[in-house]
Amino acid sequence: MDWLDWFDAHDYEIARQVLQRGVGALAFVAFLSTLNQFRPLLGEHGLLPVPELIRIAPRLRGPSLFRWGYTDRRLVAIAVSGLVLAASVVAGLPQLAPPWVPMLVFLALWILYLSIVNVGQTFYGFGWEMLLCEALFIMAFLGSNDQPPSILILVAVWWLVFRLEFGAGMIKIRGGSEWRDLTALMYHHETQPMPGPLSRQAHLLPKWFHRLEVLGNHFAQLIVPFFLFVPGPVGSAAAAVVVLTQLWLIVTGNFAWLNWITVVLGASAISDSVWHWLIPAVPADLGTDATTTPLWWFVIVAAVAVLLLVLSVRPVQNLLSRRQLMNASFNRWMLVNAYGAFGTVTKRRIEIIVEGTLADVPDEDSEWREYHFKGKPGDVRAIPRQWAPYHLRLDWLMWFLPLGRMWEPWFEMFLLRLLEADAPTLRLLAVDPFDGSPPRWVRARAYHYRFSTRAEFRTTGDRWVRTLEREVIGPAGLR
Repeated sequence: MDWLDWFDAHDYEIARQVLQRGVGALAFVAFLSTLNQFRPLLGEHGLLPVPELIRIAPRLRGPSLFRWGYTDRRLVAIAVSGLVLAASVVAGLPQLAPPWVPMLVFLALWILYLSIVNVGQTFYGFGWEMLLCEALFIMAFLGSNDQPPSILILVAVWWLVFRLEFGAGMIKIRGGSEWRDLTALMYHHETQPMPGPLSRQAHLLPKWFHRLEVLGNHFAQLIVPFFLFVPGPVGSAAAAVVVLTQLWLIVTGNFAWLNWITVVLGASAISDSVWHWLIPAVPADLGTDATTTPLWWFVIVAAVAVLLLVLSVRPVQNLLSRRQLMNASFNRWMLVNAYGAFGTVTKRRIEIIVEGTLADVPDEDSEWREYHFKGKPGDVRAIPRQWAPYHLRLDWLMWFLPLGRMWEPWFEMFLLRLLEADAPTLRLLAVDPFDGSPPRWVRARAYHYRFSTRAEFRTTGDRWVRTLEREVIGPAGLR
């Protein structure tokens, strides 16, 4: 039906391929992270066991396949299913079939991951979890290679990027004064939850550069998102700004897949014509061979667009509110959420260092050995590793402990697992100083960490300088 051509985005075939395969790849990473970490964190014998959650709170915050019971075997089945489906999308297999096939694949990925997030408790309480859920749902309606993508769904993607970027920008403007006096990034590279290999170099850049960083951030998050909705070169230029700012965040930190998925979603505003102008080898008529959209598919896509429009009312109200919520979902399905992060920036980095000893009577003269984590700072000489888009959930939560959350139930259980030398828990760490044997006692101490200056590094070879602040948990052992 020719009148349906108005809803077809023939100039955005590359955008569709980037969206479907990119979100599929990040879903693969998310399910892999779940497969490797969920059981020791949240499994039958985890730090926050899901069976106990279901027992005391049978009404979960949202739909989950675990509502009728959790087992580690069922978790593995769901994670492996997610890996297989996500890999098929990356390979482009469902996209070769009629549009209902990739729709069912993405909806299955959405339900599978939603099931995990809704029982993930604090270990899955991050904004990028609901962001992935929302993105998987929207991807389900981009169709297959047989017909052009719908402009309605592309606008829904741009609206998602707008909420993600503009919401984060408004959180900062309404948050700490460091964002308004342009000093936030004089601290952030050093105090962010999990620094990367280049974070120290970024922190040591001059103050005038950090002020330009903040100005660039405000421009990219408060002004640029409005231009994403302008098709053609204007929208493409806005998308390029979003992508470039996110790439800077990728090389200077470890924020799981948050920045990576923003790159994928933001690139959807770059048209095929602009890609052809940038790279002449890219055909300018990629989407012209697709057939006309069938009426039944248009009806489905239009209904979804109306649903997303209705669900946008509360997020818009939240954006306009002085009491703006950060990383909030307004429905049980995690659709059309509110996003934002780092409304305030931590000025000092406090790290909780966990140690153990084999001494019968622990004291300061005892030999205390330090447990080292995979991502969080510990060894002052070690170069922080690049982990993103992979998410180290235990390491991230360790960052929150000194911020008034020292007595989290999961941390007490974590110390208990160390005393038991629990093998699955120890596999979450980089170094077990006791090589699988249980210590007699464990303790937790708070250290102030800061990046060493260039002169200090030349003298000592240390990338961090740390100073003991206090002992937060004294020697604790098994009765």
